[in-house]
Amino acid sequence: MVTKNTLDTHTLLWFLADDPRLGPNAGAVLEDPESELVLPAIVLAEACWIVQRGRIALSVLDLLAAIDADPRIQVVALDRTIIERSVGLTAIGEMHDRQIVATVLVLQDKGETVRLLTADRDITASGVIPIIW
Repeated sequence: MVTKNTLDTHTLLWFLADDPRLGPNAGAVLEDPESELVLPAIVLAEACWIVQRGRIALSVLDLLAAIDADPRIQVVALDRTIIERSVGLTAIGEMHDRQIVATVLVLQDKGETVRLLTADRDITASGVIPIIW
């Protein structure tokens, strides 16, 4: 079974900006042309917000073009099922992070093997999903 790799916001942005803060294991997954990548819609929205605020040297158009150009990336919509699942993730304090984790859990519920590429301490400490960094 193929493992899908879900990106969090910093993972996506650090990869696109070739930022050294990207974890080596996450970087190896992102460099692998065979990797299947999941991009929660909330991550895309948050990344656009960060780019728009000038916190990274990309434009929103560059960000969107990079995502569109990578056939490995599947954008997963934020829907009611994900929102419902996120409400119960009280070990994770931030709403966006809960929605990212809930996306992984919903995909797992559908029989997918999914892990998250993240350095987020709250998500990692929660132990709710497999993490690669």
